[in-house]
Amino acid sequence: MIKIFHKRIAALALLCILLVTGCKKGFLNTVPDNITTLKDIFTNKSMTEQWLARCYSSVPDMWDQPYNNSWSGMCDEVDYAWVRPGINSGAITSDNASPNLWNPYYQTIRLCGVFLQNADQNKEIQDQPNGVQLLKQYKAEARFLRAYYYWLMMKLYGPVVIIGDVPKDASADFQIPRNTWDECVDFVLSEMDKAYIDVPEQHMNPGNPAEVDNSQTGRINKAVILAVKSQVLLFHASPLYNGNTDLASFKNPDGKALINQTYDKERWKKAADAALAVINTNRFQLFRVVNADPFQAAFLSCRNLFFDGYPKEGIWIRSSSNNSQWERHVSPRCSNGNAWNGIALTQEMVDVFRMANGKRITDNTSGYTETGYTATGSNFYVAGTNNMYVGREARFYVDVTFNGATIPVVPEAGKTRVEFYFTGNSGKKGAPRDWPSTGYTARKNVHPNTDFRNGKYVSRPAMMIRLGEIYLNYAEALNEYNPGHPDVLTYLNLIRDRGGLPPVLGGSQDEIRKHIRAERQIELMYEGHRFWDVRRWKIADLPESHQGGEFHGMNIEEGTSLSDPAFHKRIVSFTRAAWDNKYYFYPVPQSEMDRNKKLVQSPGY
Repeated sequence: MIKIFHKRIAALALLCILLVTGCKKGFLNTVPDNITTLKDIFTNKSMTEQWLARCYSSVPDMWDQPYNNSWSGMCDEVDYAWVRPGINSGAITSDNASPNLWNPYYQTIRLCGVFLQNADQNKEIQDQPNGVQLLKQYKAEARFLRAYYYWLMMKLYGPVVIIGDVPKDASADFQIPRNTWDECVDFVLSEMDKAYIDVPEQHMNPGNPAEVDNSQTGRINKAVILAVKSQVLLFHASPLYNGNTDLASFKNPDGKALINQTYDKERWKKAADAALAVINTNRFQLFRVVNADPFQAAFLSCRNLFFDGYPKEGIWIRSSSNNSQWERHVSPRCSNGNAWNGIALTQEMVDVFRMANGKRITDNTSGYTETGYTATGSNFYVAGTNNMYVGREARFYVDVTFNGATIPVVPEAGKTRVEFYFTGNSGKKGAPRDWPSTGYTARKNVHPNTDFRNGKYVSRPAMMIRLGEIYLNYAEALNEYNPGHPDVLTYLNLIRDRGGLPPVLGGSQDEIRKHIRAERQIELMYEGHRFWDVRRWKIADLPESHQGGEFHGMNIEEGTSLSDPAFHKRIVSFTRAAWDNKYYFYPVPQSEMDRNKKLVQSPGY
């Protein structure tokens, strides 16, 4: 449905321009017959649905990297060859913060509010069979989306300004302070609960009520609302927002504290219950591929999840996604058609992946070595590849393209492997900027049949929320609330088992917490979670989280052969600004601070 809606956005944009154009009394008070009014829009079925489409249009696409969704490049996951976010250099201020989502999200929040205020005028919809309920559904979608955009703002800016249910006129008093974090959460959850009543379990085909209507993919349903509530409540329980005394001075001008200073353990129970409610819908399954070879089964399950797994595992699916942009950015130059080769995975992330036996590479009994080169190839690498890339867990080969790896897409004629060393087929020599700074590129969600030269892409939607995330949400919240509960290991190990890892059999609360956080780091890599997780856990300032300073990789300035030791040497690949605690929240744009004198700036700016 989002895809259908998007086709109409351009026409609606013109309508919006016309609607906000005002006239003074007197000579300019005449309104031409061809000017569209709100009444025209909300008494016309097609125009009303176009307006609702516009409410959907700001839903982000996690694969639209690096330009429009750059969170992976602003944490320890990747380095973008072409994009340098200000937070990485430390140059971020209230005047230049990018992305600046304050105004765009409030504009879309207003669009949703206008829909809610005016949609009941539409008799054309209500006169259809089941039209009254359909209009209620439309309003519920708009209500949820309005709350969802507030939620996206809260993740970025912390406590925000809740405008209210009725959109304000341009002449209204907009000197409004921030609401507290708790007030924002209460508002968002209450709005989602109201929306939940009138959205369907699933969008069914009107001509065959027993059949799911795939043309409605992406539309809000009950499971989507439950899943987003799981995210909200998980953040609400997390250390950044739950009794964070470091933010005691974050107050409105009247002295009202914006972050609750008292830790509430019960928030973790609410977060666990919310995740379990999604699981208990029994509508979704972890995607798996059956194969006689357990390692190959794990690899195919995790790789093909993004091509074939969304009907089973996807909870909120975005039908329109910029997968092709992502594929071209991450694929090496030895791809057919010369891809852009520029989203570099950091060595810090490479080292997170375990060995196939489940042990960390720092474990002396894991079998990991950076000495020597393998004499035999495999489905994942060729003979001559450094041993540091041999024997790793299945998700390593799903997520990482390394020197000696098989080419992730259709290769250039005669090419059999990826070469990131200096003179290699995807190395730095002779390339102005199409090379990865670390000697690795990201690989997940790259279809093996993609052929850039011949314009062949495998179309597929994106999973904005999937069951794997919900399992990890549940395990994390339950471990914090009730460590030792058997469900913690059950749901953690379901994710590990699909990835081909042995189960975690037990441990202290802190040990299990580390396992859960490591699984989130690997399982959800590049999917837009890591940037937020290290913040909500309030660990971004810790060395092991590595959100600033030196980042490492292989020596891309050296190497003339696949097995050249000069390339396989850990070096500092790039350096970012040291972590500053002000980066926990983004600054409010200075233009907004200048207009709204009751608005306090985010701490540190």
